[in-house]
Amino acid sequence: MTFNQVLKRLKSKSDPAAVRGMARFGITAAKAYGWSAPALKKFAKEIGKDHDLALRLWSTGILEARALAGLIDQKEKVTERQMEDWAKDFDSWAVCDGTCLNLFRYTPFAYKKCREWSERQEEFVKRAAFTLMACLAVSDKAANDRIFLRFLPLIKRQAGDKRNYVKKAVNWALRQTGKRNQRLNRAAIKAAQDMHGMNSPSARWIASDGLRELRSPAVQRRLKT
Repeated sequence: MTFNQVLKRLKSKSDPAAVRGMARFGITAAKAYGWSAPALKKFAKEIGKDHDLALRLWSTGILEARALAGLIDQKEKVTERQMEDWAKDFDSWAVCDGTCLNLFRYTPFAYKKCREWSERQEEFVKRAAFTLMACLAVSDKAANDRIFLRFLPLIKRQAGDKRNYVKKAVNWALRQTGKRNQRLNRAAIKAAQDMHGMNSPSARWIASDGLRELRSPAVQRRLKT
């Protein structure tokens, strides 16, 4: 499928009411057509994998085009430079999270970007760092515990960031790390306890919410089995 054909299809199913509804959930962009996530995933399967098309779609700035770019790009062709360029363009949590979940976590640069982006000041670049941590904690079953133990100080360091999209991603990374196994559960609980004592409402919220899940009977039962 060509670039022009993809754009024509996206525009043909534009839904202004859906765009307004997305905005109420913080999903905004300079231009959007109101497609649902399931519809975009179905369309991406129809298109197939295409790195060059993904780059062109991303350059449009259209929310749905960028979502498709993350779905159809070929992970083995993604460069570190591309990741940096795309991260700078993140303008909503939906595009940030979708790109990390569907593409960036599969690249050889994912763990490096967790560390580097956690120190960045741009809201959605920093969110991407912790979104990646959460995604990797769930999906990379073969990763050594030491990797995630080294992420906990980064989580604690950024827990004081009061921006909503950052603190929610920090919380997400903490919880997913602590649900990998018993060892990481204990370490994540200790990190949350440390954060609870910080002089920061954001850190205390992250800690309280994280402890609630990490100590829950359901999580503890699953880890023991």
